[in-house]
Formats: sequence, C-alpha cells, structure tokens
Amino acid sequence: MLVRNNCTLVIIDVQGKLFESMSGKDLLLQNLIRMIQGAKLLGLPIIWNEQVPEKMGQTVPEIRALLSDLQPIPKSCFSCYGEPAFMNALKKTGRKQVLIAGIESHVCVYQTSRDLITAGYQVEVATDAVSSRTEANKAVGIEKIKSIGGTITSVETALFEMLKTAEDGAFREMLKIVR
Repeated sequence: MLVRNNCTLVIIDVQGKLFESMSGKDLLLQNLIRMIQGAKLLGLPIIWNEQVPEKMGQTVPEIRALLSDLQPIPKSCFSCYGEPAFMNALKKTGRKQVLIAGIESHVCVYQTSRDLITAGYQVEVATDAVSSRTEANKAVGIEKIKSIGGTITSVETALFEMLKTAEDGAFREMLKIVR
C-alpha cells in the first residue's frame, strides 16, 4: 500500500523522439500529466531522469513545464539506480516506496525497478503511465517487474490510495486532475 509520506515519484526518460515512438503516446502523456499533478498535490518528492539528453533530446515540453521547479538528472545507465545523482536524490527523500512512470517499460523502467527492489525499496509501477514502442515489450517489462516483487498500479489507484479519504482537503482538487 502506497503511503503519501513514504513515497517518491520517479519519472523516467520521457524524451523527444523516443517519446514520439511510444505505443499509445497520447494517453501516456495524459496519464503522466495526471500523475505529476497528483503527486504535486499530495506533496510527493519527484525525481526526474533523462537518458543521455545530449543525444536523445530533452523531456517533452508538456512534462518539462510541469517539472520546471526541478532539474532533470541525466544518466547513461539504463537503470536510474546506476546514476549516483539519482541515488543521492532518492536517499535524501528518506522514503522507501518508489512510484515509477515513464519509458521504456522493458528497458529503463524494468531495470530501475529491478535494482530498487534488490536494494530494498518497495516499487510500484503505474501501468497506464509507462510504455514501450510496442505493446508486447510493454507487457514483457510489466511481467518481469511483477515476477521480481514489484507491484502494478494505475495513476488513479495510486493517487487515491495515498489520498485515503474524501475528507482529505485535497480530494476535490484530485477529482479535477483525474477527470
């Protein structure tokens, strides 16, 4: 179960030409926006990563604008865990739950999940906020994550799980985000 004060959102490699080749990219973008807006409403720390940005381009403008108060962490390893700046940022949060969104499910999302689970973190992947170039590769990534102990969720499930009650002051704003 995701707990608001123990969870960090990690956004992986939502960049340029790679993003343009994703299966279901329009819905993916919509769900990434909802996830980021909801995480901000709940006060979650957000760690934003870019794979070799000098070659793969910057994060797509719609996501970059939502994260303008943060700096992306560049990486060359497929797993975010292989980048010391990422690990330092994650350790600074003091949180042990990691909610993951981004691309590609079967490469960077999977390898990051694997390494975080091995390191003792609880990992949940929002399946409607991740993708790959093909649905088959997305499915492989999700299955591999489940097989090693990761939990599968969706944007709305994760956000409302952390919200817990309609009595929470953020409830009405959350409804606006997800609808």
